Amino acid sequence: MTKNDQMEVVIEKAHTLIEALPYIKRFNGAKIVVKYGGSAMLDERLKFNVIQDVALLKLIGMQPIIVHGGGKEISKYLGKMGLESEFVNGLRVTDEQTLDVAEMVLSKVNKSLVGLMSQVGLKAIGISGKDADMLKCRKKLSDGKDIGYVGEVVETDCTLLDTLLASDFIPVIAPIGVGLDDHHGYNINADDCACAVAVAEKAEKLAFLTDTEGVFTDPSDKKTLISEMDIQEARNLINSGVIGGGMLPKLNNCIEAMEKGVSRVHILDGRLEHCLLLECFTEKGIGTAILKEPLFDDQHIHFAHEY
Repeated sequence: MTKNDQMEVVIEKAHTLIEALPYIKRFNGAKIVVKYGGSAMLDERLKFNVIQDVALLKLIGMQPIIVHGGGKEISKYLGKMGLESEFVNGLRVTDEQTLDVAEMVLSKVNKSLVGLMSQVGLKAIGISGKDADMLKCRKKLSDGKDIGYVGEVVETDCTLLDTLLASDFIPVIAPIGVGLDDHHGYNINADDCACAVAVAEKAEKLAFLTDTEGVFTDPSDKKTLISEMDIQEARNLINSGVIGGGMLPKLNNCIEAMEKGVSRVHILDGRLEHCLLLECFTEKGIGTAILKEPLFDDQHIHFAHEY
């Protein structure tokens, strides 16, 4: 590389930092809830990149809160024990034994993430929704069917979270709650858990790390990736039948979170290195952002290929 080439690289880095300045100013002190799952949790390189992103968010003044899943790990451990994983409408049927395995595995995942954060100099504490009765649940039915100890969050007590944030810790939350009436443990869908936490904390941003680039009007055509839309457009996509599969409940979660006070929701490709930084601190961003208000008068939805 020539001296001029080296200088161009340095100048480009400076431009990137300057581009990030207004976003750093805007989001200083803001709470961002990150639902961490998918390949970004299974690939060690991607996992460390996410932790680095969280470190930078923290160091520039944001208040990250991590909610993690662990479904694939739970299924693996159940398989080792000779137990089959059963799902109804995407929800794991959870009897006593399955709940015990889920709690064990999620605790392992939780402490692994806390350990990685410690490596990059962050103060993090791993908790679950059972701690301080943070996430109180009632039994969640699937089309009227009882699927065991699967919880729907009905009350969120942020006392513990606020204490940790005020003491400069990053909370890392495993999606296990406590029964509102029976005080039993409940397995909570991690997306539902992240939404409940984001709503209760009045988060500025809720980001879902997924194994897809975002929301498409036609999943077979990558040019139809939607970079931005408002709540009504999201509803229209759902009602038109365009959205299906695992994206349907996720988009419903996004809409519900925003209706209850979350400012912005982002669906990001966790397989992309430093996806959180790209979304938070660049003009174009990545993935799909759902906003409360229309973006402009004559056309709201932004397609990624138009940029």
